[in-house]
Amino acid sequence: NFRLLYDTKGRFSLHKISKEESTYKLCRVKKVFKGPKGTPYCITHDGRTLRYPDPDVKTNDSVRVEIPSGKMLDYVKFETGNTAMISGGNNTGRVGIIQHRERHPGSFEIVHLKDAAGHTFATRLQNVFVIGKGTKPWISLPKGGGIRLSIIEDRAAKM
Repeated sequence: NFRLLYDTKGRFSLHKISKEESTYKLCRVKKVFKGPKGTPYCITHDGRTLRYPDPDVKTNDSVRVEIPSGKMLDYVKFETGNTAMISGGNNTGRVGIIQHRERHPGSFEIVHLKDAAGHTFATRLQNVFVIGKGTKPWISLPKGGGIRLSIIEDRAAKM
C-alpha cells in the first residue's frame, strides 16, 4: 500500500504505508453548509460530501475519512500548534507547526509555520493542509520528514 505525498522539492513521491494506515485518508474541509431540511454537510478537497459532520468542523480543518465506508472518523482543527503540510507554492512538501495566521480581509491570508529544524516559512492559507494534532502527524511522512535542506546540506547528503 502506498500514499502519494509531496517531497520537500515539491515533487510527488510514493510513500509506503502500513496495512492499518491504508484504511483511512486525510481530507481538507473546503466548505461547510446546511443542505435541504437543515442537514449539515461538508465538502472536502477531493470532492467528497460528508453528511452530519461534527458541529466543531469548520473550513480549513482536516478530517480523517475511513476509505471503505467513506465515514468521518476524527478531525483536527486548523489552529496554532498543529502540524501541517504545505500543498502548494514554493514551500510544497514542507511540514511544520503552525505558528500564527495573518488575517487580511479581501486578500490572501498568510500562515507562518516552523519546521522541526527550526526554520520558519510562510505561505497562503489555501496551501496549508493540517496533518496532525500538536507535533504528532496522523500520517507517516516520506524520508526527510518534510524538512527542506539547504543547497549545501543537500549536496553533502548526496556525497
